[in-house]
Amino acid sequence: MDFDQLTLTQAAADLRAGKVTSTALTSEALARAKANTDLNAFVILDEAGALKAAAEFDASGDRSKPLGGVPIVIKDNIEVAGLPCSAGTPALKDYVPSSDAPVAARLRAAGAIIIGKTSMHELAFGISGYNTAFKTGAEFGVRNAYDRALIAGGSSSGTGAALGARIVAGGLGTDTGGSVRVPAALNGCASLRPTAGRYPREGIAPISHTRDTAGPMAATIADVALLDRVIAGGDDVVPADLKQVRIGIVRSMLTNLDADTETAFQAAVATMKAQGVTVVEIEMPQLAGLNGQVGFPVALYEAYDDMVAYLAHTGTGLSIEALAKEIASPDVKGTYDGLVIPRKLPGPDNTLLDARPIYDAAIGTARPALQALYSDTFSGNKLDAIAFPTTPRVAIQSNPDSSSLENFGLFIQNTDPGSNAGIPGIQLPIALGATSTLPVGLELDGPAGSDRRLLAIGMALDTVFGRLPAPAR
Repeated sequence: MDFDQLTLTQAAADLRAGKVTSTALTSEALARAKANTDLNAFVILDEAGALKAAAEFDASGDRSKPLGGVPIVIKDNIEVAGLPCSAGTPALKDYVPSSDAPVAARLRAAGAIIIGKTSMHELAFGISGYNTAFKTGAEFGVRNAYDRALIAGGSSSGTGAALGARIVAGGLGTDTGGSVRVPAALNGCASLRPTAGRYPREGIAPISHTRDTAGPMAATIADVALLDRVIAGGDDVVPADLKQVRIGIVRSMLTNLDADTETAFQAAVATMKAQGVTVVEIEMPQLAGLNGQVGFPVALYEAYDDMVAYLAHTGTGLSIEALAKEIASPDVKGTYDGLVIPRKLPGPDNTLLDARPIYDAAIGTARPALQALYSDTFSGNKLDAIAFPTTPRVAIQSNPDSSSLENFGLFIQNTDPGSNAGIPGIQLPIALGATSTLPVGLELDGPAGSDRRLLAIGMALDTVFGRLPAPAR
């Protein structure tokens, strides 16, 4: 069995057919995790628990379950019974929930074996994964599967790195402004940010109830569709007929691209056209303005009340002030101390403004206008999706500077607007950069509720683009 090319779908099929045992798959995943401690991908590996669950599956497990005996990973802001749920921050490192978050429970009920909790940007507030609270390697920061000197992306950094490094073929992350799509793009794997509200949010350390969602991350879009079906229900997704697919490209989403990303994206568009996809250029002139009125105001304002409620749920007795006091990463500490706790937002000339009226305008006016812009753009142009490079650049150096506000804005440039509108988006790997040999990702955003249609298109495109080569060992 070629573990470097193994998919969730293949693993599940081989387990059903008795070609491999869960113990063998789980042991290999654990061995690969331990051989890659320099990735900083895990906060905790549950070796004993995973091997026990695998042995039980081999002895008497239900082989008809869609994920029966397959090893997966879960981001460390999603609660898993009996394992710490730190959300990447010191104050919660000893919090051990007694039950699974519903999204994790559904994967476990489908037979999945959870091998560990993956590391993340602290409190999910960033895109680099450079977290100074936890490490298993010599350096801080979750590291890129293709180059240990580079970022894994965030905030679902560890899940992305574990998938890219071929430790497992699937897992869960969460996404507020790009957090399952950015690390998937930078590590060469696939992911779905589902339509807002499609997955249950309980048992997940929050930023923003308006914007947060769990999201599946996996080797291929077919694997993402499998995880999505387990979590959200529904029939199997069948690959779309690409000759019936119509995709829009917005020129303003093609700014700030590095040469590798530009070349790979244009080649991908040409490939899609050659496969019969109709590609049209469209304009969304109000996109940046409306998105700017929604993004930070919603996330930073809701972060306070949502975290207070979550801390009450944990039963730890922690206050939000006590949580903030222990934040390790300077970028996240600055955000919490300067904006979240005092409930302020940055105004012109470095002034700080009261967040509430800006938030009210964002929720009451700007977000509905952003949603209408997307809805009108999809319907007016008869589009299945809008396509763009998931991140404008390939992975950058991993160090404290990788968490700068400038890099944060750059890497969520294209993922953030769809997040704020609550629409679904899939990320699929399309190439290794010609010069960098690093993964480049393509995103397709679709109308609200079109998750399964997007997955069907992604599955068809997966067969066109193929899977990226595994990182060199």
